[in-house]
Amino acid sequence: MNLRGKQKRFLRAQAHHFKPLFSVGKEGLSENWLSQLDGALDKRELIKVSILQNSDVTTDEVKEFIESNTNIQVVQVIGRVLVLFKVSNIESYRNLSNQVSDI
Repeated sequence: MNLRGKQKRFLRAQAHHFKPLFSVGKEGLSENWLSQLDGALDKRELIKVSILQNSDVTTDEVKEFIESNTNIQVVQVIGRVLVLFKVSNIESYRNLSNQVSDI
């Protein structure tokens, strides 16, 4: 699902009160980290990821890594925090994506 501007604004508003669920540290990015992220998004559809100060990667590198290796979309980047969205593979967890598709 390619997100339009209104849909991204809706998702940003929904994620405003979230705390980062995942973080990127000095270990950097790996396939294992990405698979855990993908699994968490199957349950929640919308999460925040923070990039720690001791990390060797930039926000642009994290964004590129996530979007090129999965179907996860980066909704917003603020400083060292990314808001990520993915339509769940499990039908019963698709509450947020159903709301987004109606916008």
